[in-house]
Amino acid sequence: MSDDGLRRIRLVAFDVDGVFTDGRFYLSDDGIESKAFHTQDGYGIRRLLEAGIGVAVISGRKSGAVEKRMSELGVPHVVQGCGDKVVALDKIIADLNISAGDCAYVGDDIPDLPLLTHVGYAIAVANAVPGLHQQCDHSTTARGGCGAVREVCDLILDAQSQKEQ
Repeated sequence: MSDDGLRRIRLVAFDVDGVFTDGRFYLSDDGIESKAFHTQDGYGIRRLLEAGIGVAVISGRKSGAVEKRMSELGVPHVVQGCGDKVVALDKIIADLNISAGDCAYVGDDIPDLPLLTHVGYAIAVANAVPGLHQQCDHSTTARGGCGAVREVCDLILDAQSQKEQ
């Protein structure tokens, strides 16, 4: 899809593990999980929100670290422990009164495929599993957890600023 596809984006939804993170999580002997998030990704999310572009996180896993980080960033739509990501996104877009064609989704693995084929603009992070990239409109140069989210934010914001010129 061309820049026109990026210009119509009104909501960007992201997977977490492998997109916001490098796919690893740390589990202590006490069963406490932690994740590492890239600071520059957070700034990109804040810029999207300031520009009036919606942000959602849809993850198959539940994590207190994700809830805390997304709360810090002001992400309004956080769905964790999700069995059907398409249903989760459809609920969000119905609440926002937009269509799936107005959405971008960023993923890294096979469970993301149904959602990647459901939205108007599909994005794979650089380290996505083989086979996912050809199903997407764009692939990042940065790996998940290493600035891929920021790259996506900048890509969309740059395209959106061009529509105003």
